[in-house]
Amino acid sequence: MIQRTPTRIEARLADNDSRSWQQLLSESVTTPEQLLRRLDLDPGQWLAGAERGHRLFPVRVPEPYLNRMARGNPRDPLLRQVLPLAMEDEPADGYVSDPLQESDAQETTGLIRKYRSRALLMVTGQCAINCRYCFRRHFPYDEHRMSAADRDHVIDTLARDSQLNEVIFSGGDPLAVNDRLLSAWAEAISTIPHIRRLRIHTRLPVVIPQRVCDSLLSWLSKTRLQTVMVLHVNHPAELDSQTRQALGHLRSAGVTLLNQSVILRGVNDSADTLAELSERLFDSGVLPYYLHAFDPVAGAHHFDVSDEQAREIVRTLLATLPGFLVPRLVREIPGKAGKTPIDLFA
Repeated sequence: MIQRTPTRIEARLADNDSRSWQQLLSESVTTPEQLLRRLDLDPGQWLAGAERGHRLFPVRVPEPYLNRMARGNPRDPLLRQVLPLAMEDEPADGYVSDPLQESDAQETTGLIRKYRSRALLMVTGQCAINCRYCFRRHFPYDEHRMSAADRDHVIDTLARDSQLNEVIFSGGDPLAVNDRLLSAWAEAISTIPHIRRLRIHTRLPVVIPQRVCDSLLSWLSKTRLQTVMVLHVNHPAELDSQTRQALGHLRSAGVTLLNQSVILRGVNDSADTLAELSERLFDSGVLPYYLHAFDPVAGAHHFDVSDEQAREIVRTLLATLPGFLVPRLVREIPGKAGKTPIDLFA
């Protein structure tokens, strides 16, 4: 049982930047030209292809994440996750707009039910960063936008099903909305006796560490729900000193921290990279949780890694790391009751 701290937790990051997370989010790089200019990359070589991919799925990169990229290196593993390419509009067999068939799992507006004991709440369609491999890059977020009446209906739906014991805040990125709304959601959900846990799937504490602010820590530390935050970190370079400080504040507020990664060609498709990632995560108080096989979403086939290569990488991790630092290699298969482990010795 997580013990909540009785003292007030306050977020302080060791830098001189007084900008709020909202301001940093609003000032994100949103055009390929900006992105290439900030990273000293030749527009003559990269801009035409980047514009082509941008028209399909727009660029969004916040400055704190951008600052961790190596200038002048088009193969930087963080840049590769956000740089649009011309090949994104090339068709590829088996790559579809809804690879997890989530449109079939919508229970009511804003609520997706794929598993018996957990329900996924689409808090927002907004993200702090647009990752090129995102399995929801084609998701119809406008169809899940909730009115006040929809929100009441969601709570009623959750309250009627005693099999549910966990609600997952998802999106988009749920931490892209303000803490007043998130706190209201948590408070309403906490009144349902059979709901025990609140899970938050987010990338924001990684891409904008300033998001771990006093108002976020306040409501997280006060809710009766056990809180779990599942981060999304793919490469060790994403974890800098500010990120580690932010994660420390979350732990102090009683939040259990897990990480899920996606295995991506040209980003983290090596045992050495993933071993370093696991070590850095654990040094930051985060337990490696899942390593996802790539979801075949249209526009992102250039990131795919074969199952055999993924198995070989994880077998090497098992021989290199203690077992608790080796994430489980899984695939999400539509219609299955949970994630499907990939047999490492098949």
